[in-house]
Amino acid sequence: MAIEAVNVSVTINGEKRSAEVEPRTLLVHYIRDHLNLTGTHIGCDTSQCGACSIMVNGKAVKSCTMLAVQADGMEITTVEGLGTVDNLNPMQTGFWEEHGLQCGYCTPGVMVAMMALLEDNPNPTDEEIRMGLEGVICRCTGYQFIVNAVKHAAKLMAEGKSLVGEGLSQ
Repeated sequence: MAIEAVNVSVTINGEKRSAEVEPRTLLVHYIRDHLNLTGTHIGCDTSQCGACSIMVNGKAVKSCTMLAVQADGMEITTVEGLGTVDNLNPMQTGFWEEHGLQCGYCTPGVMVAMMALLEDNPNPTDEEIRMGLEGVICRCTGYQFIVNAVKHAAKLMAEGKSLVGEGLSQ
């Protein structure tokens, strides 16, 4: 018996998009396979690593734990929505200037999770940043460089830089 496809429409990185998917399609697969936004990584498929973290209606979510149909009508931000090479946002700049990544596999999920933290707490302590990183596994950095990058991003924001969509190269 064939499973009937359903249309899922979202606003992703500021753009309305839709695609037909099977109802059992995970949000991470909808984003990668149907919307062709491959910055959101699949690390474990068990919600352990956090590489697939995105923002859904302003909250950090592991996209491997949510069905695409559950996101219908919602606003989503992925790493592609942060900025561009020519127009980095403060989080990207923080990671660049403070060496907050090594292999880069977890970086999209870490950046998005930390954006959610900074939206709720624009001046977090090191301990609050580390608590915000719970559920996101980085096997390379030891986390101190990530903490430094997030603190740098918070400083840039305090100086008036926007967190989403407005870069530093203007």
